[in-house]
Amino acid sequence: MELTKAAQHYRWMLASRSAAELRTLAHIKRFMERLVGDPVFRDELADNLDAPRVVAERYGIDIDPLDLQPLYDRRFLQFRRQPGADRWPLTLVWDRYMDQMIQHRDLMRAEGSTAESNPAFHAWRERQVRRSESELGDSAPAVTHPLIAFELSQGCTVGCWFCGLSAERFKGFVPYTQETAALWRGMITEVRALFGSAATTGFCYWATDPCDNPDYDRYIEDFYHITGSLPQTTTAAPLKDEALTRRVLRLFDKYRTVTNRFSVLTVKHLNKIHAAFKPEELMGVELVLQNKESLTAKADAGRAKTLRETLRSAGKSDRIDRLAADHTTIACVSGFLVSMMDRTVRLVTPVPGSARWPLGYRVIGTRSFDDAASFRYAMESLIDDHAKPLLPVDLVLRFRPDLTYRATEDGFSLESRCLVHTWRNAECGRRVGDLILTGEHTAASVVEDLASAGVNVFAVADLLDNLFSAGMIDEYREIDAQADKAHEPAEELQD
Repeated sequence: MELTKAAQHYRWMLASRSAAELRTLAHIKRFMERLVGDPVFRDELADNLDAPRVVAERYGIDIDPLDLQPLYDRRFLQFRRQPGADRWPLTLVWDRYMDQMIQHRDLMRAEGSTAESNPAFHAWRERQVRRSESELGDSAPAVTHPLIAFELSQGCTVGCWFCGLSAERFKGFVPYTQETAALWRGMITEVRALFGSAATTGFCYWATDPCDNPDYDRYIEDFYHITGSLPQTTTAAPLKDEALTRRVLRLFDKYRTVTNRFSVLTVKHLNKIHAAFKPEELMGVELVLQNKESLTAKADAGRAKTLRETLRSAGKSDRIDRLAADHTTIACVSGFLVSMMDRTVRLVTPVPGSARWPLGYRVIGTRSFDDAASFRYAMESLIDDHAKPLLPVDLVLRFRPDLTYRATEDGFSLESRCLVHTWRNAECGRRVGDLILTGEHTAASVVEDLASAGVNVFAVADLLDNLFSAGMIDEYREIDAQADKAHEPAEELQD
């Protein structure tokens, strides 16, 4: 099976480097993990400006921090520069690697295209990508909009205080039996048949932890043999079943199509992970430093959002992380969320965490399935009913509620939390914008009203189509209203 461009790029990243280069990079990576995640390490470096290598060696890091001075500066740390130094080779090594990782991330987003295999779904996904770019704030660049996520268990044993998906308590897992294995392989085959190579963007966790299913590695190896890509593994419990974790890492060594991730919960957790795995063993694992002392930001969704709201209501500071950022969600899928325990499929897409969608993703529709055939039907039904490729003529047009409308002489602008979208059309731009702003007109009535005033029908229709495909139109107002009602107190629902 031919590798995708994203997988080819990832293999090349590693294969193009010598063993010595990979070892150096692994130790730079470990240094960065300590620098970002461990305040004691940062203090020790600050206290040993003349001999920081001694500090690094105590942590098993075989590089000289003096060769990485620009990385200190980027993390807002003071570090004395060597007089006359104008180049830091190890920083260049790290920067090149990070640039290639960003390229891989962007290739993964592009890999989700179904333009040829499923044009209707492709149009919908592209619309969600464009909407997210203006709606999600700092979260947007990291969201790759994978096609599908599978939950192989229900709930989570970890219980992270910041969980952006507010995972429920663990209720069990789906064992890899002869029956479930046949169902699983049939389902992945249907995903591949419906969406082609975009199936490679899928992964096998959500509000669950992979290490809660002792057969997890068997599921993802099946996924590889059917799609041609080993799915990414993200776990907050890599030491819970170290044998399972090492089996997953061996699969990575064997197939090398995507990096994995360990979520680090405390400095003590970081210490244990570093003690269990050598730097070289974690070359293909990104440590997501979620501990309170790390120089990272928490998404304003799920439990983290609830905690912030609780602190504010008590008159306290809602600062729960050291780095402030407009990080709105950890959800990434624009496609299908599948529960193997409940046998359900949901059509979802990322949105900022809110009272309406506290987990940072919109649930657009839900279906049930019993076997591979009904699973395929469930996905097709969700697309037919909710993932419209074109602007419905009977849709009452409203701009997204997060957009601020400003009329201009030849059109209008729409300002989101992070972008300003400008629409210019001297013939009909301002008039179209003003009609949509009223929230009283369908697409058909806007065209009809302006056509009766002598405006070119095709110019109006083209502008409306462009607004819709750019994600400017509030296409799920009724679904959002239902979600609002679901979060109302019971006594209000009875009135």
